[in-house]
Amino acid sequence: MSIGTLLDSIGEALQAFHFIRPLWLLAAPPLWWLSMLLARRRAAQGNWATLIDAPLLSALRLDAGQARKPWSPWLALAWTVAVIALAGPSWRQDATQAHRAGAAWIIVLDLSPSMASADVTPTRITRARYAIEDLLLAARDAKVGLVVFSDEPYVVAPLTDDANTLRSLLQPLTPELMPTAGDQLAPALDSAAQLLQRSGASDQRMILLSDGISDPASALAAAQKLRSQGAQLDVIGVGTRGGAPLVGPGGAFEHDAQGAALLSRVDTEHLSRLANTGGGRYVDLDALPQLLTALQDAPTSPGAAVETQGVQVQRWQDSGFWLLPLLLLLAASFARRGWI
Repeated sequence: MSIGTLLDSIGEALQAFHFIRPLWLLAAPPLWWLSMLLARRRAAQGNWATLIDAPLLSALRLDAGQARKPWSPWLALAWTVAVIALAGPSWRQDATQAHRAGAAWIIVLDLSPSMASADVTPTRITRARYAIEDLLLAARDAKVGLVVFSDEPYVVAPLTDDANTLRSLLQPLTPELMPTAGDQLAPALDSAAQLLQRSGASDQRMILLSDGISDPASALAAAQKLRSQGAQLDVIGVGTRGGAPLVGPGGAFEHDAQGAALLSRVDTEHLSRLANTGGGRYVDLDALPQLLTALQDAPTSPGAAVETQGVQVQRWQDSGFWLLPLLLLLAASFARRGWI
């Protein structure tokens, strides 16, 4: 290596030099002050000289005839070295393999005609899309997929870590998009369960957004099967218990045989049972923040993190350990008689 190359390397190292934990440097000034205080107390002879004759005082001293070594500056040096080591001096980086949490979430969205009801502003389906956006923010490093259903399930997006792509797919999702009307949840749960099984994730969750289902018995059986496979089902009820007039396929309100408007109410009872069977919790839209907090705080099993293929992160090397030999040498010198 030429001198010019060596100087360039030194210059780059000096430019990159920093402390990983710089707050530790705040501990140095109090230690220096304590060292100076101890040095002054060590050097002081006290008031015995005013009471005892000088020849007798020198004979009474245990360390008479020995030169007292200035131990306090050495102690200050040792403390300074320790503080610098704890602060984590660093000037170079290492590339390490990136890891992500081994979690997979499947969001299941109800697109039955009743989701067009306006008992929540502006409509149930619009509020459900807003809730999904909040779920995507809470997912963090988890992979997220999206399944919609009416009478049949449809996979809108398989498990992915690209939240922006999922957000772009939310806007067109309305009940009018579905080719046929219906409210069959069990097939959607089975379809979502297959996506979770193929993910191989250790933390598997399914979040359902719905106002009610027409196949509670089959859905409960699917939820029980899902739980037996190690996944968890949480349910978000979309709508109010008071309900709203049911909108038909043509946009007009539907009526019963007597001409009264049919009301669509959120089926809290069946949705709560569904969440309980699936090992999760049921919340209304107003309580969505509580569910988001529970999802984010859920513990992950040890070793759940998995490698992200083709992705590496740069990590600053902590070079404080190079100061340990000097610190040990200083600590060993304090054991010498007369130094402490």
